[in-house]
Amino acid sequence: MEEKEESYITSEEMAALDENCTFFGLSTLQLMENAGAQVANEVKKQFEGEERRLKVTILAGKGNNGGDAFAAARHLHGKPLQGFRGQRGGAPLFDVKILLIGRSPELRTEETRRNWRIVKESGYDIEEITDSSSLKAAAAIFNASDVIIDAIFGTGVKGRIREPEATAIDLINGSQAFVIAVDIPSGLDPDTGEADKAVKANLTVTFHKAKHGLLKKIAADYVGELVVTDIGIPEGMERLAGPGDVRLVMKRDPRSHKGDNGRVLIVGGGPFFGAPTLAALAALRAGADWVTIAAPISVSAIISSLSPNLIVHPLSSELLVEKDVPAVSNLIKQHDVMVLGMGLGADEETKRAARLIIEDEASKKVVVDADGFYGLHLPNTSLEEKHVIVTPHAGEFSKMEIGGEGRFVTVPPEDLPEERMDFVRDFSRLNNVVTLMKGPTDIISDGTRVKLNRTGNAGMTVGGTGDVLAGITGAFFAITSDPFKAATAAAFVNGTAGDLAFEEKGYGLLATDVVENIPRVIKDFR
Repeated sequence: MEEKEESYITSEEMAALDENCTFFGLSTLQLMENAGAQVANEVKKQFEGEERRLKVTILAGKGNNGGDAFAAARHLHGKPLQGFRGQRGGAPLFDVKILLIGRSPELRTEETRRNWRIVKESGYDIEEITDSSSLKAAAAIFNASDVIIDAIFGTGVKGRIREPEATAIDLINGSQAFVIAVDIPSGLDPDTGEADKAVKANLTVTFHKAKHGLLKKIAADYVGELVVTDIGIPEGMERLAGPGDVRLVMKRDPRSHKGDNGRVLIVGGGPFFGAPTLAALAALRAGADWVTIAAPISVSAIISSLSPNLIVHPLSSELLVEKDVPAVSNLIKQHDVMVLGMGLGADEETKRAARLIIEDEASKKVVVDADGFYGLHLPNTSLEEKHVIVTPHAGEFSKMEIGGEGRFVTVPPEDLPEERMDFVRDFSRLNNVVTLMKGPTDIISDGTRVKLNRTGNAGMTVGGTGDVLAGITGAFFAITSDPFKAATAAAFVNGTAGDLAFEEKGYGLLATDVVENIPRVIKDFR
């Protein structure tokens, strides 16, 4: 099977989407209810026409996967879903027993606890299993089952399976029942399809999109028939940037040391000194361990005086010049990412120097903003060697030279959102860059994927907020290999920090107010 990127989703991306759904008002409880109904629906389809009562055993874990199964139990128990009729006018009826692998006080989420309480208070046949010996004593239940619903683990479990879950998997695989896995067969790696020990399902009912591992050939014996079901996540929701996207890039090992969480080089300044300073402070507030500003000597002392947190490397002249390229190249080698352009000005020699720096072989991860666009000649032909994020507003596309043929086409107007989205996608694909086009709605694309960020407000038209965005983007790009994810997270954080600043300052907010609110946005992403 040839895998298309849009046909599957990784476990990380699905977790991020779940978090974004909650942020935008589509609750986990709603999604859990829809997932449970879909599982029950697929069970009924499999046994349509049966006139006898079928014994269904649910093996539920303590996470949301178990919560999906508790919801499914309600939709299965006693009477069929409306619309299912058997071959002789009969309809499948089910006797449902629930085996919780673990103790109910240890259920991990509020949504799972609520669904557990419903089935418990409603008198369902429930047993809590806490050890392997209890499971083995219940082996007769497995052997007597017509259907087993596997909801032990969701997509968050990888690696070696411990007890009593390992015994539960063995008992499922040793039964003669028809086995249905909820979202993914328990024990299967959702991204690679590999397994040390996993449930061998006859049918896997997965939600929203297939998890990548389900499509791997090595997973076929575990997955059985694969059914992808809709649980009510709108297509538009998947495109929205949200807190889940921030969690994708905010990963920090508590054992890490200085520099492990991102070293960012800011190259800017000359005619202006505030712009590179704002970018550097934003990068620090976004979590970068180490931020250096390479700035012309004319402004380096001023920048140093603005904050003791800044490391400033003075360049040779009043402006960025070609003579500075070797020094900047050496600095690039000491950092994870370079952010270039803020406050450089439009002097012709500065433009040439910027181009040489961007095209330097040391420049592997680059964020280009503001006057840096003058030095960015597209398309980026280095492909795997150089990853570039550009952060223009609509008017700044005119600064970029395409193929030596002058300026690029005009961006479609704001009242043509689909055309704008297509423009950004095509621009990114044709030029091999990730584009974060700033506007009332930010549009982010790598040429294939597209995200929209709707945080932010009209108060952020004040000067400097774009420099803040560039700094955040650099901080996130320093700690992730995916420039699209870095740009998406940065757009959301910048806009949300701006919204917090607007709540306090209104239209009098400053770019520094946005900087100071960055930690409030990302403080929970540890």
